[in-house]
Amino acid sequence: MNMKLFTVNDEFDWRMKVFDTIPYPALILTPDKIIVSANRAFLEKKQTELENVVGKTCHRVFYNTDEPCSPAICPFSKVIAEKKWQSIIRRVEYEGNEEVWVDRMFSPILDENGKVKFIMECVRDVTRVITLEKRSIRMRQFLDKVIQSSHNAIVASDMNGHILLMNQAAEDLFGFSMEEAIRTKNAENFYPSGKAKEIMKHLKSEDFGGKGKLFASRIDVINAQGETVPVEMTGAIIYHGEEEVATTGIFYDLREKIAGEKKLKEALIQINRSEKMASLGQLAAGIAHEINNPLTGILLYANLALERFDKADPLRKYLTSVIDGTERCKDIVKDLLAYSRQTSPAKETFQINSLIEQSLTLLRDQKRFLNINLVKKMSDDMMLIRADKNQLIQVIINLTMNAIDAMDRKGTLTFRTYRNKPHRKVYIEVSDTGCGIPEENLSKVFDPFFTTKGPEKGTGLGLSTSYGIVKENGGRISIKETSSRGTTALIELPFYTPDEITAVS
Repeated sequence: MNMKLFTVNDEFDWRMKVFDTIPYPALILTPDKIIVSANRAFLEKKQTELENVVGKTCHRVFYNTDEPCSPAICPFSKVIAEKKWQSIIRRVEYEGNEEVWVDRMFSPILDENGKVKFIMECVRDVTRVITLEKRSIRMRQFLDKVIQSSHNAIVASDMNGHILLMNQAAEDLFGFSMEEAIRTKNAENFYPSGKAKEIMKHLKSEDFGGKGKLFASRIDVINAQGETVPVEMTGAIIYHGEEEVATTGIFYDLREKIAGEKKLKEALIQINRSEKMASLGQLAAGIAHEINNPLTGILLYANLALERFDKADPLRKYLTSVIDGTERCKDIVKDLLAYSRQTSPAKETFQINSLIEQSLTLLRDQKRFLNINLVKKMSDDMMLIRADKNQLIQVIINLTMNAIDAMDRKGTLTFRTYRNKPHRKVYIEVSDTGCGIPEENLSKVFDPFFTTKGPEKGTGLGLSTSYGIVKENGGRISIKETSSRGTTALIELPFYTPDEITAVS
C-alpha cells in the first residue's frame, strides 16, 4: 500500500491552516509579546497585511504604545506562570458613540520540555453580548425599583409556595423580611387555613378573571403577630410557555381605608344628627312653651278638685291618674326645654373627678343602687376643665340612670377618668354590665325621641340632650364599646393647663 509520509513541515502547514480558519481574530506571540503570526480574521479586522504586524508587540498593534499592559488588566504573564489559559473582557475602543467590548483569551503553546514557547491570543467581539447583558441588568434594576417603590405589597412564590420575592411594602404588611420569608415561610403561612388553596383554585378557573388571573378580591391575610389584616388582592400565574412556574399576588392594605370610611360615616351621622337636633330644638322650644301653660292650669285645678273628694270616693283614682299623667307631661316639657336650650354654657374651671362625685351625690334615689356594685377608677392626675358644671352633671346623671336600667338594677357600674396629655384631652367612661346595645341601634342612640324603654319609662331625649350639652362644652360623647357583657359610654373634653386658665381668667 502506498502511503504518503506526514512530515514536520506538513504538520506545521496543517496547524497554520487550522489557525487561519479560526473565525475570531487571533495572534501567535512569543513570551516577550512579539507577534509571530496573525490569522486571516485578524488581518481583515485590522485591514492590514501580515508583514505589518509580525515583529511588533501586541500593545503597539492594539493600543499604539510601547508601554506593556498592566498585569491587572492583562493576564499574559499569568498564562506563562501557570501554563493555563486565561481570559479577560475589556473595553478597547470607541467606534462612533458605541462601546466596543472584546473577550481576549490567551492559550499557552508548550514545547517538548513543557515550557511556554508561544501564546495564542484570540480576540472575540462581545459588544452585543455585553450590551444585552447591561441592558438586562438595567431592566432588572428598573423592575426592582418599580416593585420596591410600589405602595402595594407584592409577593411572588413558586408553584410549591416557596417565597421568591417580597417588596418593602410586603415586608411591612406581613411583618417578615424577604430573607426570613424565603428561608422559613410558605405562601400558605400568609393566609387563614385553607385560603391559599382556594385562591389557587380561583386562579386556575375561568370564572374569577380568566385562567391564570384573579380579579381584585376582598380577603384577609395573617401577619407575623398573628393578626388578621383585611386586604384587596389581585393575583396571577406566571407561565414559561405552557408551564406554570410561579404565582404573584398584589395586596392593598384596607385598614386605613376602612378606618377612613368609618370616620366619614361617623362624621356624616354627626352632621345629620346636628342638623336634626337644630331643627327639632327650635320646634321643641315652641311646643314646650305652648304646652307648659295649660299643663300648669290642669295640675292646679286637678289638685284643687282632689282636695274636695273624700278618701273613699271612687273618683279620686281618676283625678290621681290625671295628675300623674300631667306630671309626666311636665317632665317631657322639661326635657324638651333642656333639649332645645340655646343659651351659652356658664363655664367655670373645676377638677374632672369632682364632677363624678357631685353627680353621684345628687342621685337621691338610693334604692336604685341597692344591688349595684359601684367602682371608681379615677386618675390622680391634674385634670382641670373649663365647662358648665351643672350641664355636665346632668349628662353624668343621665348616663348613670341609663346604665342602671340596662343592668335591670343589678350589676357593676364603673366610672373611670384619665387624660391624654399630648392630645390635650380628658376622658370620662361610664361602664355597665348590662345587656348591651344592638348593632342596629348604635347609630340611633343619640337621636331625639329614640328609646328602647317602654312608653311609661322614657322620652328618648336623655342621650340627645347629653349629646348637645357635651358638644356645647367643646367635647364629644360616643359609645366606646358595647356587647352582651355591657356598654361603655365615653365623654371626651378639652383640658386646660394652669397657664391657659390664668390667660382665660
